[in-house]
Amino acid sequence: MRLLLVAVGQRQPAWADTAYEDYAKRFPPEMRLELKAVKAETRGSKTAEQLMAAEAQRIEAALPRGVRRVILDERGDRLTSVQLAARMKIWMGDGRDVALLIGGPDGLAAPLKATADETLRLSDLTLPHAFARVLLAEGLYRAWTVMTGHPYHRE
Repeated sequence: MRLLLVAVGQRQPAWADTAYEDYAKRFPPEMRLELKAVKAETRGSKTAEQLMAAEAQRIEAALPRGVRRVILDERGDRLTSVQLAARMKIWMGDGRDVALLIGGPDGLAAPLKATADETLRLSDLTLPHAFARVLLAEGLYRAWTVMTGHPYHRE
């Protein structure tokens, strides 16, 4: 199974790229974490809806067919690491790759959100996009270690 982190924004600070890669390389071949960064729409005089619609088209183009769509949104389900591990087991049993979607500065377009198989939240806090990628990568890695009995996670 592949975990595809599809995120708006191609240029992140070096610290974020380094931290993300550190977690991504820890995953085993049978559960790879891959980043697909899509270009943010140029701001200009466009409305938030126009920006999100353009970014949604880029996200859709980056998604493989039949992938399970997990939207990251402030109104999504709040999960502990152990609960995320249980969710990952369900994802593995489903047999599809999983795409975790992070929107741009304005979020994700409502029609794209409507296509979600599920919606999760990372935090009650508003996070910078670079940090959200790192936090998600670490959370997914931690959930994988819970699933496999690796000593990384402690309760």
